[in-house]
Amino acid sequence: MKNLILSTLFLIAFTSKNFAQEIKFGKVSKEVILQKEHQKDSTATAAYLYNKRRTAYLYDQNNGFMMTTDIHKRIKVYSKDALEKGTFLITLYNNGSTREKIIKIKGYAFNNENGKIVKTKLKSSHQFKEKINDNFTSVKIVFPDVKEGTVIDLMYTVTSPFITSIDPVNFQYDIPVDLLDVSIETPEYFNFRKASKGYYAVPVQSSRKRGKINITSKSRSEGIVRTSFSNSSIDYTKNVDHYNAKDIPALKDSEPFVSNINNYRGGIKYELSFVRMPDSSPKYYATSWEDVSKKIYSYSSFGNELNKSSYYKDELAAALGTAKNEYEKLGAIFQLVKSKVKWNGNYNKYTELGVKKAYKDGVGNAADINLMLTSMLRSAGLNANPVLVSSRSNGVPIFPTLDGFNYVISMVEFANGKYALLDATEPYSLPNSLPVRALNWNGRKVLQNGTSSWVKLSSSSHSTEENKVKLTIEDDGTCSGFVIQSKTKLSAMQSRKRYNHLKEDELISKFEENYNIEIDDFKSRNEKNIGKPLSRMFKFSSEDLVEKINGKLYINPLLFLTMEQNPFKSDERNFPIDFATPWSDSNKISIKIPEGYKVEFIPEQLAIGIPDDLGFFKFMVTEDGKTIQVNSKLQFNSAVISPTYYPTVKDFFKQLVAKQNEKIIISKQ
Repeated sequence: MKNLILSTLFLIAFTSKNFAQEIKFGKVSKEVILQKEHQKDSTATAAYLYNKRRTAYLYDQNNGFMMTTDIHKRIKVYSKDALEKGTFLITLYNNGSTREKIIKIKGYAFNNENGKIVKTKLKSSHQFKEKINDNFTSVKIVFPDVKEGTVIDLMYTVTSPFITSIDPVNFQYDIPVDLLDVSIETPEYFNFRKASKGYYAVPVQSSRKRGKINITSKSRSEGIVRTSFSNSSIDYTKNVDHYNAKDIPALKDSEPFVSNINNYRGGIKYELSFVRMPDSSPKYYATSWEDVSKKIYSYSSFGNELNKSSYYKDELAAALGTAKNEYEKLGAIFQLVKSKVKWNGNYNKYTELGVKKAYKDGVGNAADINLMLTSMLRSAGLNANPVLVSSRSNGVPIFPTLDGFNYVISMVEFANGKYALLDATEPYSLPNSLPVRALNWNGRKVLQNGTSSWVKLSSSSHSTEENKVKLTIEDDGTCSGFVIQSKTKLSAMQSRKRYNHLKEDELISKFEENYNIEIDDFKSRNEKNIGKPLSRMFKFSSEDLVEKINGKLYINPLLFLTMEQNPFKSDERNFPIDFATPWSDSNKISIKIPEGYKVEFIPEQLAIGIPDDLGFFKFMVTEDGKTIQVNSKLQFNSAVISPTYYPTVKDFFKQLVAKQNEKIIISKQ
């Protein structure tokens, strides 16, 4: 057994040493610089030749334990499409004067210039610091002279006094990783839980090594002005986790309908469970979502903000003047907050300015706005509570942790068991129709007594788009027609957000570009009346919708609404299909048959579905000698579909695309 342990420790040490010695900063072979494409993945636009990280705890007598993270990244750029890999963004956290720092930034860009290797040094002028908000600062590093073929070599160190939080260890990225070398060293006093994320695993090699805390003490002698110093030390154990791997494949962000691809890239997350220093009782950190919710509610920038009400009393009373029931009260308050305070784009569960100042200034972060909304709803007698959310960009939290939530919305519950979820940061949102950024699995409702429970965030009702088209075809193949388009729920919200700021001529140009038609007499209704469907009507003409070959006219049944290719390309998929909401698209097309022509061929009808009532597609074409009627409906009844259904969904869309692209053929009589 002793020999086995020694052999294992030797293997770990040998493996780590091997990984560390293979790459030396600032030394890149000519062969690598001249390499034209990645050896394992010819489609890769770039690759990590080396990705090293070492996170360790160092003891400072004045400050206690501090965390340092040493980074060494070497990236090869193969394509002009990956020039952005020469830009690095590091986010640093601060709490007042206590802050993270980035030090020892060094870098080189290597290029082949007419057979000569040119090494360009990274300078301080290539580094840019910018304050994001009161708690976050970004450091942007922009390498000079990055082009196709460049090798980028970067090193830096981040020091942090925030020792309870270790950044996740990422194995997998949007580009391949040739060599991964990661070590996490933690003192024996810190107990961490670990959990894998994503679908690519790297086995951990765990070991221990000795550490020492040196302490210098000073004392003054009585009666004689003399200071004496003494040194002592404390031995302790460091727990070391090594993650070493070669040839890690990329998980690209090219698949459609993905909430946050980083949720599915392989890695490890560390969560602090407790700290037990020598001769001290253990200090436990959040161990359940109930504990997390209570902790968040207890902060002055959350729970206390809900109790402030004097700043809005008069305007709230005026807004509720004509409200006759709870639903009208909700609508009036929701509109009041959206009209009074604009979102500054910052996500947070804690207020940034405080609700009173945000109301006065007319601007605030997500917590300023939605905690204010919750407070007003409560003042009006509604059963309202905040709901903690992890936004899509924040990912799906694995552990119960304070960082697991970074956003907050509001919830009103009614006596009949129904409820409404509200987010006043989005001007075009409706009750139970949240913006996509907040539609991330479940939220955590927190009551005034601190108890909490999970709430489903996605809507149970469908977001819809309906198109009605009338088309007239001329003998020469040109055509003209009229469109009535209607959108509801999330589809309407996103369309309003995308287009409402445009002038009419700009909006028309967008539609002409999207549909490849010429538009005349464009009208839009309910752009800002969000309680009603968003409607657009326009006349159009085109020379490209009908193809004339040998006297016959060939027409796509759905015209410019045709889905031309299957959105799902991959042979397999290990993560969910995320539509954000149930949705339904229906199209009704009426095509007038030109005088002297007859229908030669129309596609057969098709009705297909996905098991467990997840979705369906219905398609039917009929004709009566004068007109051709096309009816099509595509519907999905679930916002998220398990990857086990992926082969079925991919084949479903394959059949759908094939059917939509079958041509109607009409010929002269």
